[in-house]
Amino acid sequence: MTKSSETVKQNFSLRTIIKENFTTIAFGLILALLIRIFIAEPRFIPSESMYPTLAIGDRLVVDKVSYNFTKPQNQDIIVFSPPPQLQILGYQQDQAFIKRIIAQAGETVAVKEGKVFVNNQPLEEDYILSPPQYNLDAIKVPQGYVFVMGDNRNNSNDSHIWGFLPVENIIGKAIFTFWPPEHIGII
Repeated sequence: MTKSSETVKQNFSLRTIIKENFTTIAFGLILALLIRIFIAEPRFIPSESMYPTLAIGDRLVVDKVSYNFTKPQNQDIIVFSPPPQLQILGYQQDQAFIKRIIAQAGETVAVKEGKVFVNNQPLEEDYILSPPQYNLDAIKVPQGYVFVMGDNRNNSNDSHIWGFLPVENIIGKAIFTFWPPEHIGII
């Protein structure tokens, strides 16, 4: 084999390797983008409203698919875009909130004597930081909405302040934390 044909063969091989690597990287990026848009996405906890369940700085994965097949359930921890009443106060549409669903459409919610009641039954809430130090008269959740609260009941900007959350604002369900290592686990 001549020196010239050997150089051509090496150049072809190098171009082939670069092309294959570029194709693999491009495919991987497109796949990651599609997964993030349609299936699951990472989120960061910026406040202590869900403490002790989630701490500031925790990173979690949000399942964006399951609510296409099942409806959100009470006790689900959800990520959602701000409802209109919060957007009026200056929160951006792309700013995400995270809270726990307490009641569904048709259910009645009340807070009295440090307890949350759904349909006149007190909730057993071993996940909250401390009992709520406020009262909320009984209100019925309208169709197409849920009532959400943070686990840090006395330090949470939630439905007891701004009202009901439209179900259409739900981005997905928080399923597990992946950072920091000491908090890794299913939610």
